[in-house]
Amino acid sequence: MLGLTSAGSLLAQTEPAPAPAPAAAPAAPAAPDAPKEPTLEQRIADIEAYMNNGARTPDVASKVAGPGPGHNAWQMVSTALVLFMTLPGLALFYGGLVRRKNVLSVIAQCMGIAGLVTILWWACGYSLSFGGSGAFIGDFTYALLNGVEPGKVGAGYHWISDSMWAMFQLTFAIITPALILGAIAERMKFIAVLVFVTLWMFAVYFPFAHMVWSTSGFMCGPLNPNATIKAIDFAGGTVVHMTSGWSALVLCILLGKRKGYGKDPMAPHSMVLCAIGTGMLWVGWYGFNAGSALGADAIASNAFTTTTLAAATAGFVWAVLEWILRGKPSVLGFCSGIVAGLVVITPGCGFVTATSSVIIGVLAGAIPFLACAYLKKMLGYDDALDTFGVHGVGGTLGAFLTGVFADEKANSVVAGLKDGLIGAQIKAIILTIVWSVVATVVIAFITKAIVGLRPDAETETTGLDLTEHGEAGYEH
Repeated sequence: MLGLTSAGSLLAQTEPAPAPAPAAAPAAPAAPDAPKEPTLEQRIADIEAYMNNGARTPDVASKVAGPGPGHNAWQMVSTALVLFMTLPGLALFYGGLVRRKNVLSVIAQCMGIAGLVTILWWACGYSLSFGGSGAFIGDFTYALLNGVEPGKVGAGYHWISDSMWAMFQLTFAIITPALILGAIAERMKFIAVLVFVTLWMFAVYFPFAHMVWSTSGFMCGPLNPNATIKAIDFAGGTVVHMTSGWSALVLCILLGKRKGYGKDPMAPHSMVLCAIGTGMLWVGWYGFNAGSALGADAIASNAFTTTTLAAATAGFVWAVLEWILRGKPSVLGFCSGIVAGLVVITPGCGFVTATSSVIIGVLAGAIPFLACAYLKKMLGYDDALDTFGVHGVGGTLGAFLTGVFADEKANSVVAGLKDGLIGAQIKAIILTIVWSVVATVVIAFITKAIVGLRPDAETETTGLDLTEHGEAGYEH
């Protein structure tokens, strides 16, 4: 025991003195309070909010925290319908209007744009359109769709999946540049189309989607109380139809006329395809317009109603005007009028009443008809399939008429924006035209410098189907 005791004393003497105790770590911040369990009344309020497509009870652990099945299902259907507008709707509509030697080139361009824009949207397009807090363009917060998850809601609306919101908006981004194809059909190289569209999406589409539909957008009247221009655009009058229509006019002028234009016959090769494509566009447009209500609610029903009335009225008016002025009502006239009615009602479909939509339909059948039948001939530009006459003129008309006819009876959001609305719409129209025109001129010259715009004369004469895609639309 003694030796053990002595050894213990020696160790105690030779070991270094203990280090001082470390300072106490700062207290961790208190965890945020978990959302409260909902009361029975709050759970009922959640159900009522779902039925009314309204906001959930805040700061409460909702028992239905994810997408609402009914509203989300309508959003999925609407997304499929808008994609249906491009493929096969627009492809057949435009494909029937060109000569038979170029039918596949139009379809290939629609398909190529669908693939290209989808990749851009995933990479950064969605984020630039709906991310960040800037007035003119977003940021890269959602690049590669980071944070955009199927189980989350709120990016688009209260009861739809964030993933479905991103996909719904993607289908708008696909069809918008595809509309430009009508003006430059039969005379632009496929590689030039792809390069032009890539640059155009960054310079025109992504900024306008942000300005018009983002909560911090420069001219998003319904969602941004600090918007400089408090304009309204329910489903894409400025974002889709005006940008594409005015860009189409500039591009077709810069490209020049088709070889033989005004001398050789260039009638549509298949009005059957065109008519079928028109029907597909009309059906798909319900996803475009009624789907923009972001839920299966009364506003969606109103947009569905106004879309139907305007399209049918415009198609009838266009054909009757042809009958009066040219002696016969053509199928092409019915088709063009229906599409014009759909275009013109688009920005106001969720803001106007049924009777107003009929008036809009009459104007949509008359004014774009005059632009296509007389303005094009007067100014001498070769807008091959009347993209500017229908989408440029029609989209501009629709944006203005939305300010004239917007009614709080159709949508309560109008009540807070009615004062000065026509002036705001005119400002939005001017900004859209100037931006689209200037950007298109710059992009066209850049594209020309990189890959050229037009094929050579021999290629154009032979047709783009065989020369660019190695296929023929018809065997005989």
